[in-house]
Amino acid sequence: MPLGGWELAIVLVVALLLFGGSRLAGIGKGVGRSIREFKEEVKSSDSQAKPEVVDAEIVQPEIDPRSDEQNTDR
Repeated sequence: MPLGGWELAIVLVVALLLFGGSRLAGIGKGVGRSIREFKEEVKSSDSQAKPEVVDAEIVQPEIDPRSDEQNTDR
């Protein structure tokens, strides 16, 4: 359920009354800084990432012949 124009305006007015203008500005500044730092970390981790090669062995499950006989009796 997306917020319409009136609902968004009411939420902003209530937030302004509760926290005050200077506190909202500080919160916005902090959120912007954290988003910017997150983007920088994602960029740096992508450039440093090296493909990892792992040796693996494929193992087939053992089939119990008794379980086949029991299933066919039913």
